[in-house]
Amino acid sequence: MHLTEEEILKQCAKMCKNTLMETLDISFCEVGTDYLVAKMPVTPRVHQPDGVLHGGAMVALAESVGSAASFMFLNAEDFYIRGIEISANHVKSIKEGYIFAKAVIVHQGRTTQLWDIKIRDEEENLISIVKLTTIALPKSK
Repeated sequence: MHLTEEEILKQCAKMCKNTLMETLDISFCEVGTDYLVAKMPVTPRVHQPDGVLHGGAMVALAESVGSAASFMFLNAEDFYIRGIEISANHVKSIKEGYIFAKAVIVHQGRTTQLWDIKIRDEEENLISIVKLTTIALPKSK
């Protein structure tokens, strides 16, 4: 069954209810054939004590969008998706506005998936570069 972009984004929104994504106000805003984009507001709720975006919040955004992308692009009825490795390089700080994480598939194997995730601000400045590896674990029937 092929879902429309709107249907995929609605499913992503539904997955966020009562999760860390809802707590961080992460929302999914764009999907393509090999990518998914999520956004998160930068407010004091996700700041470090010195008033800039906390790196852990960026990593949570990246893992959320990469895992959701794996979930959307695989047969999710048959698999659990889990992040197994994440690496982030934060290259610029930000104090306010929105950040956007775009997860693009680098490798889609039968078991593992590798995602390149770039986090940018509203002016397209690169904020962080993240590499995420996810695993698809078969659900027992």
